[in-house]
Amino acid sequence: MGNMLKGRVAIVTGSGQGVGRGIAIGMAREGAIVITNNRAPKRNETVAVTESFKPIGVKRTPEFDAEDIKKILALRGDAESTAQEIRMNGGKATPFYGDVSDYETAGQLVQTAIEQYGRIDIVVNNAAGLGFGPFVQTKESDWDYQTVSKLKGAYNLMSHAVPYMIKQGYGRILNCASDAWTGIANLSAYSAANAGIVGLTKSTAKELDRFGITVNAYCPQAASPGHVSFGATLKTMMAENGIKIDPNDKRVEESEKEHGPAENVAPFLVYLCTEHAQYVNGAVFTVTGGGRVSLYSDPKIVKEIKKTDEAWSVSELMEQVPETLLKDYVSIAKDREF
Repeated sequence: MGNMLKGRVAIVTGSGQGVGRGIAIGMAREGAIVITNNRAPKRNETVAVTESFKPIGVKRTPEFDAEDIKKILALRGDAESTAQEIRMNGGKATPFYGDVSDYETAGQLVQTAIEQYGRIDIVVNNAAGLGFGPFVQTKESDWDYQTVSKLKGAYNLMSHAVPYMIKQGYGRILNCASDAWTGIANLSAYSAANAGIVGLTKSTAKELDRFGITVNAYCPQAASPGHVSFGATLKTMMAENGIKIDPNDKRVEESEKEHGPAENVAPFLVYLCTEHAQYVNGAVFTVTGGGRVSLYSDPKIVKEIKKTDEAWSVSELMEQVPETLLKDYVSIAKDREF
């Protein structure tokens, strides 16, 4: 056991399996007391694509091959199984079942930390619902599934935990985003939810810095049941659209390497929770199970045109926009897989 987070109390939502489980175990190894969380106890050993992932617009249910099923069953767990593993390795952990997208439930989760351990130092907003499919086939229920647990869940936990952190003069909030925050085709709801997480992170980082609280976002890539479901759905959708996967495409192999063990994501997040990372606030990182950590640049204005005497006319804009404002511009709409 390490001691980088000795005595710190951490809540990790969505930590029954996958990335959240890896983070919870990694933080416990460095001495943190962890409140593990997921919606409900693990169900039976059947495998359904909709358990952690909702395909949209796929005509037939994606089929798992034997290797997919083996991976999902090996990766599956719940708050209690994660807590048990932490305790078996000499750490302290308390499981909490409940949907953090419900405001009162999120409050009870924070109160569990306060009542049992007297403080809350770290909140990892990792819970999420993932889906994939065309925007025109995205239903309201799909939208809610992908946005509420992630975006409202993060708000709920922060709303209840931040007052305690302010009193302590210390806090670390890590919000799980995704590289989809930049906008990925066929991931409209998920992209919107993660862009919201980035905006929430940057806004609150500016507000809370003076209280000794940092708020950063991480975009994880690691082994999880959701990743396996995503892969099966993607293969099905591509087949339905007549798109073949080149078995020699190096991107497939590289993607699998990036989705290495979820516990490999934890060390960098532990670092962000230490005193050494007090100066890191409002940043967005990609962290993979394959050992890559990347920092996103902050958005900034790169060009502008301006008139102060009177409003632009349409004819003036037709001349100025292509020649000045959008010179060398390339539409991101051209950047798509299919």
